[in-house]
Amino acid sequence: MASGKGLLETVGEHVCEHRSGMFVDLVFAIAWVTVVTLVFDLLPGGPQWLYYLTLLGGVVAYFGFFASLEAVREGDE
Repeated sequence: MASGKGLLETVGEHVCEHRSGMFVDLVFAIAWVTVVTLVFDLLPGGPQWLYYLTLLGGVVAYFGFFASLEAVREGDE
């Protein structure tokens, strides 16, 4: 099993390698939750399960959005 220092070094290396990707993921998540929350606050009366289902739909939206970006990038080459 890795020591505490080894684990911290491993996590630090991972963060350094994926810094921009992690930032984009965080921004997308914050934006999605903000938009969904605003919509459900502006349109009251929606069931709670629909709110959670819409939040979960952010996972599908995330992968669909970045898959389409990747397809466009490959198409340009």
